[in-house]
Amino acid sequence: MKYILLSQDNFAYDIHSLVKAFYPSEEVLISNNIDKLRESGCKEPDYFIELNNDSFQISHGIESDKSGINASGLDINNRPEYKNELKRALYNILSGATGISLPWGVLTGIRPTKIAKSILDNGLSKTDVIDKMTSAYYCSRAKSSLAADIAEYENEILSRIDYEKGYSLYIGIPFCPSTCLYCSFTSYAIGAYRKWVPDYIAALKKEIDYVSEHFKDRILNTVYIGGGTPTTLEADELRDLIDYLKSSLDFSNVLEFTVEAGRADSITEEKLRCLYEAGVTRISVNPQTMNEDTLKIIGRKATAAATVEAYKIARDIGFDNINMDLIIGLPGEDIEDVRYTLEKVRELKPDSLTVHSLAIKRASRLSQVIDEMGYDMIRNSDEIMELTNRVATDMNMKAYYLYRQKNMTGNFENVGYALRNKAGIYNILIMEEVQDIVALGAGTVSKRLFPGGRLERCDTVKDVNLYIDKIDEMIERKHKLYSVQS
Repeated sequence: MKYILLSQDNFAYDIHSLVKAFYPSEEVLISNNIDKLRESGCKEPDYFIELNNDSFQISHGIESDKSGINASGLDINNRPEYKNELKRALYNILSGATGISLPWGVLTGIRPTKIAKSILDNGLSKTDVIDKMTSAYYCSRAKSSLAADIAEYENEILSRIDYEKGYSLYIGIPFCPSTCLYCSFTSYAIGAYRKWVPDYIAALKKEIDYVSEHFKDRILNTVYIGGGTPTTLEADELRDLIDYLKSSLDFSNVLEFTVEAGRADSITEEKLRCLYEAGVTRISVNPQTMNEDTLKIIGRKATAAATVEAYKIARDIGFDNINMDLIIGLPGEDIEDVRYTLEKVRELKPDSLTVHSLAIKRASRLSQVIDEMGYDMIRNSDEIMELTNRVATDMNMKAYYLYRQKNMTGNFENVGYALRNKAGIYNILIMEEVQDIVALGAGTVSKRLFPGGRLERCDTVKDVNLYIDKIDEMIERKHKLYSVQS
């Protein structure tokens, strides 16, 4: 356990994320109350961080060792500058104590490419991006270069998007065949919730009606049906939902229509044919790993062979834009396991590949397993991440989007790679937050972008039954968000 005494609540989240990045196997407790820390077993805080209006001090404890770092000439009301200076100071202390250099330096947010993109949008070069990210944020040159390359490519891909008049639509299907070991998303076992599916779809249709009316003068750019696992719905249910969607909204300017076909144990030829005939242009068939032992550990009932079969059926039907998701750092897997998965994926020749660094969420069952079996069962490294990049490059793919999550193994990142003209446009839009995203369904979050870059969110309740019962209230929440004058 690492104990941090903070003089006030400011920046607690950022401090927690940074300390956790250096000590991933330990719990981190931050409080501005020493008694609360001591009630949790703390004899002496590992660090005492005192924040003042124009300075801060970081000390090793409050009694034994007063050495640390002092900084002055700051303004706590200038939050970005004050926060970055604080994080750089804390990073230096933690790096010195552990001997670790984090690949993304002090960056703990999920969108490092936004920094790179803002620099490029101001007329500067990729070299300027790399210099800024290495000096101001302590990112490695390799990660800074990756962010710069992706930001430049994103600008090219998004050149067709009208940010002001355009919007994108997300529809969440929160059902799965079962819950995977690592999952913390909103998902419910379809076996137990099958009887509520018709009411859930009816509620989605009411939200679609709202979008049809309120956004009738806007241009729909991309549509993404995710989850959960959308293909837990039966073929006739998928057809009914998509038919209603396309009859209600203008699809004439849609650049991309994605459905996460997802797990092979929910995919059938009939469902894939339904999606294809409905005009879906991009799907995901997601193995996560091709190692059978790992699939059993993480709770995936479908075999690797079943994933290969589902993929081949999708190709035979006519899909020409298929993504595959992989997770790096799954329990027990090492670089040779990852190499095996990558070779099996290479044989299939997908159009895009999304490589996720495992994020250990407290709400997942994986967190409990790690507590019991130890953090050493989770492995990720620069060598493994470089292997994924090299194989994707050998497959003629280029990195097109990137994001990070809290508690990622190795403090790495998630990267999407794609063949030319096969990049997932919605993935970029949701990460870069450059246009309105209207999200329908339980557990989803809509985002509205205001002039000047201000972003406001509107969440939807996670519980399926509550979503159905309170659908009118959920629609009213969206109405308030999208009706307020900018």
